[in-house]
Formats: sequence, C-alpha cells, structure tokens
Amino acid sequence: MFLDPYHTPADVGFRISAQQASDFAKRVAGDFNPIHDAGARRFCVPGDLLFALVLSRFGLSRHMDFRFRSMVGDGILLHVEEKESGQLVVRDDEGKQYLEVGREGDTSLDAAVIEAFTRCYVSFSGKNFPHVLKPLLESRGVMFNPKRPLVIYDSMGFSLDRLDLVDPCLELVDSSLEVIGKRGDVRLEFRIIDRGRPVGSGSKKLVVSGLSDYDPAAMDDIVAEFYRLKSAYEGTHQA
Repeated sequence: MFLDPYHTPADVGFRISAQQASDFAKRVAGDFNPIHDAGARRFCVPGDLLFALVLSRFGLSRHMDFRFRSMVGDGILLHVEEKESGQLVVRDDEGKQYLEVGREGDTSLDAAVIEAFTRCYVSFSGKNFPHVLKPLLESRGVMFNPKRPLVIYDSMGFSLDRLDLVDPCLELVDSSLEVIGKRGDVRLEFRIIDRGRPVGSGSKKLVVSGLSDYDPAAMDDIVAEFYRLKSAYEGTHQA
C-alpha cells in the first residue's frame, strides 16, 4: 500500500512521525511548506496525509466533507472513531479532535480507485503555493509574514457523480481571498475530471494568518526558497 511508509500502525490506531510526515509532503504532495519539515519548531502533519489515511481505511464516498480542528504533532497516537451517523473523527488518547469527516452516499472500497483519487487530490492540493496563493495574495495587496509564514488547512469537501474512477484529475475553477484584518480566508473551487469528462466538484478553504502589506521582494525570496528546496530534495531523491 502506497501509504505504508508514511505512518506506523499502533495497537488501536496509528502514529505519524515528523520524518514520515515530511516525506509524504515532499514525495507525494510536492509540498515544501517549512511547517512540514521534520525539524520545524512549529511542525505539523500535513492535513492531506490525514485525508489520505481516512480514505484508505474507510473508503471513498460520493459526498465527503473534511474539517480540520487542530494540528497534529510528531508521533501522536491517533484513533479514527466512527459514529452511528457515519461521521468519522480523528482524535488522540485524551479525546482531542484533529479532523471531522462527514460522508454520504455510496462508498467504494476499491484500493485502486482510492489511491488514484488520493494521489490526484493531494497533487492538486500541494500546488496551492506558490501557483495559486502568490497571485491571489498579490492581487489583494497582502501577504503572510515572510519570517513566520502560516497557512492553515481549514476544510475541504467534494461530491462525485460516480465512483468508478480510472484516471481522475482536479482542475482549479475559481479562487478567492477574503481579507478580515490580519487574517485571510482563501477558497479554491475545483472540478474533478476522469477520462476527459467532469465527474464531480469540490472546494477547499485555507486560512492565512498574520497578513501585512504585499512586499514583492520578500515574496520573490520566499518563492525562490521554495524552488531551491524542491530542487535540492529532488536532486538527492531521484527515483
């Protein structure tokens, strides 16, 4: 299973080490956000890895909503609880909730379908910065703190017309940024395509904290560092 290297099963749940999370972010998502680096002071597990693990265990439903409640740190023992309503909750031993998942409609447990959808969504999600966020922030004249960039995965949802997916991909349809003081709410609307035909749609919300006036030079430095890290990683991890 392609997620095996990125988590460790435990007695009644699983753990994700900082290194496993960092490897997933870079290898699978192409995400070089420093908050996912194993040695980061404010390290957190990528939300997309939690998303992927939930799908691998409980399947892909036609309608799903994911709400991220807290950031997961290094090595926390996590459990997935299934409620009578079908809702899923990812929590730790103390009951702290990290992710809530709502689901409706038919569900596919086909491993090939789940992996194909997971990979296409995670690949799309990993391209949020700089491809989408940079021009969006620039258009509104704001940016995150270059010394402490913080972009938080808030929620995501999608609906599928069918589940017999073979080669799905996601296309960005629209993006918007609402500025509320020092906070920015980013919404990304996407279309799900399979074998050239639309099969569903969805949206994702991100929260950008610590907004300040847009600084072109500072943003250029951040983007250059992103590509430097990407190039360095790929140069030492050739397939």
